[in-house]
Amino acid sequence: MAGKEHRYSVQVSWTGNTGSGTRTYRGYERAHDITAPGKPTIEGSADPAFRGDSSRWNPEDLLVASLSACHKLWFLALCSKAGVVVTAYEDSAEGFMLEEPNGAGQFTSVTLKPCVTISAESDEARALELHHEAHAMCFIARSVNFPVSNEPTIKRERPTTP
Repeated sequence: MAGKEHRYSVQVSWTGNTGSGTRTYRGYERAHDITAPGKPTIEGSADPAFRGDSSRWNPEDLLVASLSACHKLWFLALCSKAGVVVTAYEDSAEGFMLEEPNGAGQFTSVTLKPCVTISAESDEARALELHHEAHAMCFIARSVNFPVSNEPTIKRERPTTP
């Protein structure tokens, strides 16, 4: 596979030692900080189902968010090149993870539900096509081993009357 290689480096630092380390399963917090040079810190934890802090981002949230953000970035770029003017974009993405009896688990699917507003003169059918192209190009969706589906909604702005 020839191509340009990109490197991404982050640091994850556990901040949940309450004094006795991992001496007991219930005796430590799942808190951690995710950092990268020049970027704000992301406060992370485990999902509350796994003794995590619900006020912090968990890896599962971040995976679903990564899929959503990657799709959005590709979609906006493709629309820009195709002459489709996007004026608003929101996604209500949802992921499903199956936990096995032994505690292991895996994502079984993620569904992206982008709601996109385009200008009155933009081509709605082309905007829908570009969601398929964005999915085919998304680095993150191409890297996961579970289905990622898209259920886009396109809204058209009303023409302005002079």
